[in-house]
Amino acid sequence: MNLDNIIGQASVKQRLMEMVSENRIPHALMLHGPKGNGKLPLALAFAKVLLCKDSSDEAMLRGWAHPDLHFSLPVYKRKSTDNPISDDFLPQWRELLASDVYFDIEDWLRIIKAENQQIVHYVYESDSLQQKLQLKASRGGRRVVLVWLPERMMVQAANKLLKLIEEPPTETYFILVSEEPNKVLGTIQSRTQMLHVPALTEQDIAQALVARHGVPLDEANVMARVAQGSYTAAVKRLEAGNEEKVFFELFVRLMRLSYMRRIKEMRLWSEEVSEMGRESQKRLLEYCQRLIRENFMYNFCQKELVYETTEEAAFSTNFARFVNEKNVIPIMEELSLCQRDIEQNVNPRMVFFDFALKMIVLLIQ
Repeated sequence: MNLDNIIGQASVKQRLMEMVSENRIPHALMLHGPKGNGKLPLALAFAKVLLCKDSSDEAMLRGWAHPDLHFSLPVYKRKSTDNPISDDFLPQWRELLASDVYFDIEDWLRIIKAENQQIVHYVYESDSLQQKLQLKASRGGRRVVLVWLPERMMVQAANKLLKLIEEPPTETYFILVSEEPNKVLGTIQSRTQMLHVPALTEQDIAQALVARHGVPLDEANVMARVAQGSYTAAVKRLEAGNEEKVFFELFVRLMRLSYMRRIKEMRLWSEEVSEMGRESQKRLLEYCQRLIRENFMYNFCQKELVYETTEEAAFSTNFARFVNEKNVIPIMEELSLCQRDIEQNVNPRMVFFDFALKMIVLLIQ
């Protein structure tokens, strides 16, 4: 993984290389921005630039097993008595990196078999990191600590990381990769150099889909529009076409049942959805939010504002008129509340049936 292999992000790559060429590398750097835009690949490539001195370093970094590259990852307790740290999950992490450096938290949850778990950086992680950094660098040069999703740090872990950042060992560099920097401990933010990584352009995503996956250009352009700046989202749509079709069918069915006020069938719908895994339920809610938003924009009759597949657009020709300025915000708010409840392990049958009932009223506004 080199900076040249990163999709788009020319200005960010240039800024990172300027840091190195001008010997003005911050001891703590936070790459932040929306999901799926290549923040982690950028961080990995930059870590490689900092650590790679010869062919031995190159070989070790090829498998992300360099002794002076330390990862801090959100993990979970397999048993209630566990004190989990990132090292316990490094084989799965390296396996994921070997398959593709463009992935998201759902892929991480899947590979560590934690789809229905809350993952965080525990305080044990910061303790382990502190012990590692007390030792000299194995290769006698720089050390890099890559912290993925620091917004998932428990308070105690974040405070201990802050101490390390405030008083870093010699030639130790921290690279933080965040999707929600506003949730990172404020004092950590103030001690790091913030570098925003913007959403990818549609052109960059489309070109990558053509080059890396052999997608026809016309199809790639449509997928790039729908992905809204996330290469990861575009690839997931490509790989999970069946899931998207299921989500579309569930959305259409609910809207029709709500309009016709078929309560019994709506209950069956909610029971069906409740049988899905929590991450799938969250993806369904995100999909519903997107379709509500697109149907609202459809009413403005400006094609460039709408990001829909052909099948979705066909449904919108009749459904869009039911989503208007009176109900679009309440519907989106209800979907957001559903997401919050699912994340907090509220009974999904109750969550989805309650939402279905509310749609009866919302659709007639």
